[in-house]
Amino acid sequence: MQLRRTLFAFALSAAMSTQAFADVKIGVITSGTGPMSLIGIPQKNSVALLPAEVSGQPVQYISLDDKSDPTATVSAFKKLVNEDNVDAIIGPTGTPNAMAVMQFAAETGTPVLTLSGGAAVVVPMTEEKKWMFKPSQNDDIIAKALVQDMVDRKVRTLGVIGTADSFGENWSQVIGRLTREHDIKIVGNERFNRPDTSVTGQSLRIRAANPDAVLVAAPGASAVLPQATLRDHGYKGRIYQTHGAAMDSFLQLGGSNVEDTILAASLMLVVEEVSDEHPSKAVATRYMQAYKERYGVVPATFGAAVYDSGLLLSHAIPEALKRAKPGTPEFRSALRDALENTQELAGTQGVYTITPEDHSGFDERGRVLITVKEGGWKLLKE
Repeated sequence: MQLRRTLFAFALSAAMSTQAFADVKIGVITSGTGPMSLIGIPQKNSVALLPAEVSGQPVQYISLDDKSDPTATVSAFKKLVNEDNVDAIIGPTGTPNAMAVMQFAAETGTPVLTLSGGAAVVVPMTEEKKWMFKPSQNDDIIAKALVQDMVDRKVRTLGVIGTADSFGENWSQVIGRLTREHDIKIVGNERFNRPDTSVTGQSLRIRAANPDAVLVAAPGASAVLPQATLRDHGYKGRIYQTHGAAMDSFLQLGGSNVEDTILAASLMLVVEEVSDEHPSKAVATRYMQAYKERYGVVPATFGAAVYDSGLLLSHAIPEALKRAKPGTPEFRSALRDALENTQELAGTQGVYTITPEDHSGFDERGRVLITVKEGGWKLLKE
């Protein structure tokens, strides 16, 4: 009898060990605190909405906060890979943070679904970047919509003020190329740091150039200060924002200073106004309802990148399991390959078709033009 119990206990222990080994482990790195927390909190909260099982395979999520610090991002990344043996990582939140771990993703062969806005994480595609995926719109998708609106409104001169980091720099390059193509002259191009509490000098220089319109290229709360300062100094022209400003706190912090702003962003901001035929409307609605049921508020659009990462992984995991077991380099490689072959997958923000050349995967269905009217978001129908 004792021998039978011992054998049973050994078999049970072995089964539990096999089950633990079989779990797919996904690391998550977000900026739940620090300067990027307005973006990172809805991302961190969205982890609870990700599937615990895919095709009968348990999925475990290990979530860490990098406090908006790229150095902490690298430490978190190394812990997740070396100690927790994760199969993929969702995150980090910021573009500088994502750039900081790119090398380690390539060295360890770990697929990363970064939540950052800057396209430099995946563009141009290189051998090092082939492990990086970006379930948010690349800058050119957003910029093309904004520049076309400028053309339609006969904007001839443009001022640009952006963050002094990879997000702002990439936007400067993209908008510079597109405005040249449409004979729009950039008459001022200023930079500021995200934690800055004053951009008076930069705003006065832009104001002195008197452009027809101004583009603010900044993510999260940092998008508000330049626009508010420009308005305080009497600038009356049109102000454009990137998808980095696509959050309700932009409206709350900006107040009347952000009225009539134009931005291109996820349909989530105006989901009720979007046609029922849009392939992402049902997915976005489902995510927003689930988030509100759990947290009592509607999520900022930034959280959608986490939810969509879950959808992408749910699509890729069954394919990867055909080639290898979780917890192995072979599985991570198979997961990367499966992600790279995603075709016409509807997410909350658009439809993903990922290729070896395009690790973001959006087309024009990945953004809509939006304006601010009476303190709220409105689909731009002009």
